[in-house]
Amino acid sequence: MISQKSSGTFRKIHIIVKNIPSGKVATYGQIAALVGPGMPARIVGYALHGLPENNDIPWHRVINSKGKISYSSSRNEHDSLQKTLLEKEGIQSGSEGRIDLERFLWHPAGLNN
Repeated sequence: MISQKSSGTFRKIHIIVKNIPSGKVATYGQIAALVGPGMPARIVGYALHGLPENNDIPWHRVINSKGKISYSSSRNEHDSLQKTLLEKEGIQSGSEGRIDLERFLWHPAGLNN
């Protein structure tokens, strides 16, 4: 069961992720830093993993700090969907499956980049 504190944090995460523009990506760590000091990046993963289908949050724009999709053994269809959605926005990954963060990383106001 999600506590009220967690659901408030998840709401903040969802609002931040909604602001990532098309054609850009953010890392779990970036989102966590925008939520607040000391926020673990994995909480962002939990907040996005629990989203219902057909939501309007662009979860696919959040990747790991290495510039890669964080693959999940239990969500293989979402992993390939994430790659497809990113490609539709013009975000291509290189030969090692790495997205060029210098080119595609979102630089939100309020975060030291």
